[in-house]
Order: sequence, then C-alpha cells, then structure tokens
Amino acid sequence: MLTEPQTPSLASDIELVQPVFTPLAGRARCADGAGTLAHLFFSDDDLEIARAKAICRSCALAADCLAGALDRGEAYGVWGGTLLIDGEPVRFARRRGRPPLHRIETVAEEVPIPEHLVA
Repeated sequence: MLTEPQTPSLASDIELVQPVFTPLAGRARCADGAGTLAHLFFSDDDLEIARAKAICRSCALAADCLAGALDRGEAYGVWGGTLLIDGEPVRFARRRGRPPLHRIETVAEEVPIPEHLVA
C-alpha cells in the first residue's frame, strides 16, 4: 500500500526536553571529570567499597547524591556513602556461601588523590 510522502518537520516543530538528571560533576568530591575513581564506587572488593564510602563521608552533596540515585533507580554502586545492591541500600555486599555470624564492616581512611589525577 502506498502512502503520501511525509514532509520533513521543521526545527521549530521539535519540542526541546530538558534533562531530568542534573549532574553533580565539579561539585561532588568523587567527580574529577575523567572518571578515574569510578572503579571504587562500582567494585566488589570490600576495601574499595570502604574507600568509596570514605570519599563520600566528607562530601557536602552525599545526601543529594543518594536521593538522586534512589529516584533514578540506580541498581548498584556506592551513592552518597551508601552501598546499593539491586536498588536497595545495604550495609554489606553479600558473599557466596553461608554468611558469618558476625560480620565486621571494613572501614578505610580516605586515600589522597594524586595531583596529576585531579582535573
């Protein structure tokens, strides 16, 4: 079946949509512009997760970061100093096998970022 040819729409007919997500880049302590710290925030290693939480601990935007991650439905990672797994805040990453009776949380001091890595 043949249809009438469509006329191309003009640029004035296009509706501009503002982005919902406003990045915290440049203001958040984790944002260096190059993503050099991303491996800490999306790691399976307890020590790297503890380092990511240490970076968030002294960030003024931690509460906004966590709220934004929960609103966007982020599935995994450290957001605002809180570990999210399957979109839910958890205290520990679950390991394979039977969980120990008493698990000790790994806490790390913040590691200074070398000057040549800071944008």
